[in-house]
Parts: sequence; structure tokens; C-alpha cells
Amino acid sequence: MSRPFEVAPADLQNQLEELVDSTFSDIRSQFLVLPRGANFVEYPEFQAAFEVLRRRTNAFTDFTEDRVWSALRENSLCFGVIRTMLGMSPPEWADLARSGRDSDISQGYARSLDVQCRSDRTHIRGLVRPRNATALDRMGDLVSVAVEYIARGSPPGVGDTVHRLDKVDTSQGLESLRHVASQHVPYAMLLYERYLGRPFATHRDAVSELVGDVMETAIEEHLARSRIPFRKTKRAERIPGYEQAPDFFVPDEYCPSVIIEAKITGDDGTARDKVARIERLTRMRDERRRNGQLAFEVVACIDGRGFGVRREDMRSLITRTEGKVFTLATLDQMVAHTRLRKFLPAAEDS
Repeated sequence: MSRPFEVAPADLQNQLEELVDSTFSDIRSQFLVLPRGANFVEYPEFQAAFEVLRRRTNAFTDFTEDRVWSALRENSLCFGVIRTMLGMSPPEWADLARSGRDSDISQGYARSLDVQCRSDRTHIRGLVRPRNATALDRMGDLVSVAVEYIARGSPPGVGDTVHRLDKVDTSQGLESLRHVASQHVPYAMLLYERYLGRPFATHRDAVSELVGDVMETAIEEHLARSRIPFRKTKRAERIPGYEQAPDFFVPDEYCPSVIIEAKITGDDGTARDKVARIERLTRMRDERRRNGQLAFEVVACIDGRGFGVRREDMRSLITRTEGKVFTLATLDQMVAHTRLRKFLPAAEDS
């Protein structure tokens, strides 16, 4: 089957359904392989932090704030162990502290603290008064509310609700925790709670931006290898004249000849947002053409199962970009089938 970039713009509509099929066939799901990221925690590291917490709390028979603090000072990764015991994200834990301890901790601060505790095992040990008084107070609120909720366990269910602490290790408070810590955990129960919580969910959230960087990095490599001048914009950068900054300008944003939008996603909603951004750029291109101005070419570099969900979106993407749609599988053909080839050094221009 032909790819959209191999077909003349005038012939796109006649072959549109075939071109949608060929693009869908090139799309690869990226959900089986995740970037590790800078702060990925290996199981032996997590298990070591768990052992610190278990030892400091005397196998959870003395699960008090002081004992938990001593574990955190020994190994900051205990922060992640406690959060996992709660079964909550950093922002959710912060919400507990705000409502239960009148803390001023924000969701962003909680996320940042979670990252710091993963990247630096001595982070909490390094917090001293008075220099870190605010940080210590916030940590104190998190520790206090976590100890309370874990010890309390899950209250009886009401109506058709499910309590978040109704888990094998926290449903009956410390009694459940001690039982599970003694390794009397049925494998089916472990799998059930993993089913409820989605495996790798926290890590997927932590590296979601890195997943997108796979495509951007590949584009950079192709442009640099071909010695094509380009300007890659920064995340959330503001470019005058653009509602949202495109990912790449070639050669630059002042007189762009080619604009490249890049995205890998497994979420169809995110894919739809990217399609909408690309459509806005093509409207800008068309307006320039109507005004007799030099118009840029819009190139879409996409992948991930999110782009393989809505057929109508792919029809629009192919039509609006005049066939300039590439995936990771076809990225090596991007330069040859777009205006990018005009920027090749003379000796390489074919």
C-alpha cells in the first residue's frame, strides 16, 4: 500500500481510505516498553527500603510517627514504600494532609518530594531546622496522617462505595499490615489488587514526557544527521504568532519553511488534542497562502495506539497535512518526501 507522503496532494482524496489503512499499519503501540527515566527504582532498592521500615518499626508492631521518621532518615525511599502502603499518588497523600492536618502542602510540592526521595536516599536526613523548617513541617504532616490512616484501616463500606484502604495490607489496620508483612499473602489477592491499581501506572505517569521525547529525539537525529538547520522549541515555550509553539521549526521561527509536530501516545484523547493542534497550523498555512505570503509546510510525526483509534481523525490529519504524515517506521523517509530536502547540503541533494 502507498503511504500518504508518496501520493500527490491532488490524489489524496481518491486513495484516502487506503492511506488511512497504511498509516494505521505503520503505527506501533508503545505501551509494552517504557523509558526507565533518571529515577527508576529497581526492586532490590525498593525491597531494601521496605526492610528499613520493617526493622525500624519492629516488624510493624511499633508503627509510630517517631519510628517512621527514623526509617525515613535512614533511607528516604521509605517515603515511596509508605505511599505504596497507602495506595495513593503524591497529590492524594497531600490532600489527606491538607484535610486531616490543615497542612499547606501543595500537590506539586508532594510530587517534587516524591521525586527527591527516589533520587536521593539521604534527602530527608539532610533536612534540618531552622533552614528547612517548612519542609520538615510538611513532612511531619504527611507522616502523621499516613500513620493514622494505615493504623486505622478501612471503615465499613457504605452503599455502593469502595474505600481506598480496603486493601489486603490495610483493611484491618496494623493487624492486616503485620499479617501481610509476615508473607502470608495469597497470590490471587496480590494479582487482584494489581488489577485494581494497574501495573506500572506510577512509573508510566512519571515518564510520560519521556515517552513523547522518543519521537522528538528521533526527529532531531534525522535532521542533525542530514545537516538540516532547525529550531526545537522548549516545553510550554511561547512563540509570538502561535497559540501553542510547534515542536520544530525549519530553519527557524522567523521564516519557517517546515513546521513539524511530533507525538507518541497511547491515549486517544491526547491524540485528538495533537490532531487539533496540527489542524490549527494548517489553517495558519492556508491563510498565508490566501494572502500571497510564503506558506510553511506542516509535517506530522506520530505514533502510538492512541492515533490508531479514530479513523476520522486520521483522514483529517492526512488531508490537512497534504499527506505529510510519518511514523517511527517511516521517519527515515521524512527528509526525502518533504521540503526538508531543500535544506540538504548541495552534495547530498538528490
